[in-house]
Amino acid sequence: MKSLKTLSAVLLIIALALTFAACGGSDSGSASDDGTVYRTLDEIQESGTVYIGVFSDKNPFGYVDENGEYQGYDIYFAERIAEDLGVEVEYVSTEAANRVEYLETGKVDIVLANFTVTDERAEKVDFALPYMNVALGVVSPESRVIESVDDLTADDQVIVISGTTAETYFEENYPDITLQKYDTYANAKSALENGNAACWANDNTEVLAYAKQNKGYVVGIATLGDQDTIAPAVSKGNSTLLDWINEEIKTLGAENFFHADYEATLLDTYGAEYEDTLVIEGGGVTE
Repeated sequence: MKSLKTLSAVLLIIALALTFAACGGSDSGSASDDGTVYRTLDEIQESGTVYIGVFSDKNPFGYVDENGEYQGYDIYFAERIAEDLGVEVEYVSTEAANRVEYLETGKVDIVLANFTVTDERAEKVDFALPYMNVALGVVSPESRVIESVDDLTADDQVIVISGTTAETYFEENYPDITLQKYDTYANAKSALENGNAACWANDNTEVLAYAKQNKGYVVGIATLGDQDTIAPAVSKGNSTLLDWINEEIKTLGAENFFHADYEATLLDTYGAEYEDTLVIEGGGVTE
């Protein structure tokens, strides 16, 4: 009997530990009808910490600098969110393919990882109001600039990041083109530089930045497919946090916060000419 009680106690401890981990370090959490784990606005504020999923290798949107500090456009926004929530921020490094999973399992409260809004993703997560415009773009070596998808031959391959809209776009519209898929931006860039493929397709903001920062590469296709938007995302059903973020974005719009964010983090990369094209203030809501 004593052994049975001891076993039961051990199992209880393990169950509590798993619950703790699933809630991003919180000691409480909620769940939607489909089992998605999340923390409500009140639970986040009571805990004193918000867990935000960001990129750690996607300069200038989310990256870790030489001092080990997170920097970038999404980080600037994340810091303000935490400040206005009245909590500390804990960054959780994510890859493109993990963004939905991290929300569904409660590993993060919010994803701010250059997350393009799509109908497919909106079935699994809840997107807040947008704060940036984006489309797909293609960068290639200047020795052979790809100016149209038609320039690609049957022997050519295209680099994409797994879990991105670029991957989906090519699979749906050009299924005969061979894709080289990578989980991280660092590996994708290395593959391009090593000549492993004809080009790299990704968000146009990313490839424009890459071409400006790396001599010998040209964005031959600046806009491919539809114009989309980037927005924060929360776990499906987490209405209290979603409503708060939407109101926050509207409030920040009144002070031109995202233009200030652009000028602090993106201006050196893109220049002033792209600012009004890329930035969305106040979620694009007009009253």
